[in-house]
Amino acid sequence: MAYSTVLYEKIDRVAKITLNRPEYRNAESITMSREIQAAFKEGEADEGVRVIVLAGAGKDFSSGHDLGTPEAQAERAKDTTPREQTLEAQLIRETWRWLDGPLYIRDIPKPTIAMVQGHCIMGGLILATMCDLIIASEDATFADMAQRFGTPAVEYFSHPWDLGVRKAKQLLFTADPITAQEAHRLGMVNEVVPREKLEEETMKLANKIALAHPFALRIAKMSCNAAQDLQGFRNSQLLPFALHQLGHAYGRENPDYLPTGRIQRGSMSVKDWIEARDKPYRDKK
Repeated sequence: MAYSTVLYEKIDRVAKITLNRPEYRNAESITMSREIQAAFKEGEADEGVRVIVLAGAGKDFSSGHDLGTPEAQAERAKDTTPREQTLEAQLIRETWRWLDGPLYIRDIPKPTIAMVQGHCIMGGLILATMCDLIIASEDATFADMAQRFGTPAVEYFSHPWDLGVRKAKQLLFTADPITAQEAHRLGMVNEVVPREKLEEETMKLANKIALAHPFALRIAKMSCNAAQDLQGFRNSQLLPFALHQLGHAYGRENPDYLPTGRIQRGSMSVKDWIEARDKPYRDKK
């Protein structure tokens, strides 16, 4: 399959999927969402692939949801009918992009590894935490700034399992990033390595895992995911996702809900809008 926003390559028994919009810090457009899912399906279907690695080209793993690149604006321009601008339409879009898609990838019967450098923000955090393992460079940081958008968290809610409940609350309440070292200490990240060795160490781990029989890997992954699911992991995704949609709905009815007040994203550049959004929090430091 030909991709425009990701790269797919097979290296021995490892499939490597690379987010390939470095000029936008790998912000996830609708097209990229579709291609990420398609690339994982390609890796899943290939019997010669035993491990799938997800990487990001350039300085950062991913800046998250695409808020306003020219491509994203063109995608949104297609949704001009009243029907496409309803909360129902938004719910449908967010469900396949950031709930059903990540849950599908989480349950792919092959080990997956996120190779994270630089910023890993919101939608980027979803992409990393839906994978089985995370290898991070020393300069990597992880952030969920959803409360500054008026929602409880990003749509895929693995935070309490990844960080523990108290640290998850701190992450969400403050929207402050955590370092790769802190994420490793808490168990969300498996290994932290120098930036220049990130790909080497990730591929070394992937190739070591690929030595195992695919059936053994499948049932090992099923066992770990089942342990989480017996604790309520999969079902617990539904209420935070619904509350995420409630946050969107509340914001529509109450324009002063967000730090940016009545300023609409389309009235200024994304950079300026984010600056206005985050300024009250920086002023309090």
